[in-house]
Amino acid sequence: MKPLRIKNAAEFGKVAVLLGGSAAEREISLNSGNAVYQALKAQGIDVVAIDVTGSPIDALAKVKVDRVFNIIHGRGGEDGVLQAVLEVLGLPYTGSGVMASALSMDKLRTKLCWQGMGLATPLWFVLKSERDVDSCISKLGFPVIVKPAQEGSSIGMSKAHNRDELATALQLAQQYDCDVYAEQWVQGREFTVAVLDGEALPAIRLETPNVFYDFDAKYRANTTRYHCPCGLSAEREQQLQALAVQACQGVGVTGWARVDVFIDDNDCSQLIEVNTVPGMTDHSLVPMAAKAAGIDFNELVWRILESSVAG
Repeated sequence: MKPLRIKNAAEFGKVAVLLGGSAAEREISLNSGNAVYQALKAQGIDVVAIDVTGSPIDALAKVKVDRVFNIIHGRGGEDGVLQAVLEVLGLPYTGSGVMASALSMDKLRTKLCWQGMGLATPLWFVLKSERDVDSCISKLGFPVIVKPAQEGSSIGMSKAHNRDELATALQLAQQYDCDVYAEQWVQGREFTVAVLDGEALPAIRLETPNVFYDFDAKYRANTTRYHCPCGLSAEREQQLQALAVQACQGVGVTGWARVDVFIDDNDCSQLIEVNTVPGMTDHSLVPMAAKAAGIDFNELVWRILESSVAG
């Protein structure tokens, strides 16, 4: 990992940690934001936590700050909207810019980009209505996983093994007011790779007794197992890390991110999605990967904040 560029907390100026938001991931963002706020404060950084419940312009009008640590997950915080506001206000911020944030939040468009780059991602089928169910079955077969294209934390996702389950999964995903697609189920092992300042951290292999790594497995269950070291050979892990970096570069991601990927039973790496504002709770994966790389939580948030400083 590159040496720290900023050694003095005062160089950051006054920092606003934006947290909360109004998306489905609000509770997670509040937990992440509080952890980030405490870590920055402990390092002598002049920091204020701002719970954004409405307009971010109104929220930021109450205090003068020099830069923003954005930890609002989901729509309104991770999809380019907040990034555009901060650009207009002239406030530097952590993470990816407008284009990369908007693109990465849309799993469908991200998959199209990766497909255009020649990177493997599971086959998918867009479901506009129940009339598409039979065509989807013809293309993908079963099982499939149905996803709202613009939600995170596995919200609105469900696995389907037959036509009735597919129709029910579609109805659930349609509640989230965005495109819905079915994705071919990948039989294999699930990994996640954090990318920090253009460098991949150690990969984590995820294991859950749940049907898949859903919201409960991510944030509530004590049965989820996280393997780091991930169990791959050094060469294979390096290949996975290089793929994660390439996947981020392909959609313009900068600063920090987390890439989710399966290695199927044929040893092919299948890209699933990239998260541009990953969780920073006690269950979160980026802090876990950073710790395995010898980076504690305080240093991690410092390094992320550095991405808001030109250099």
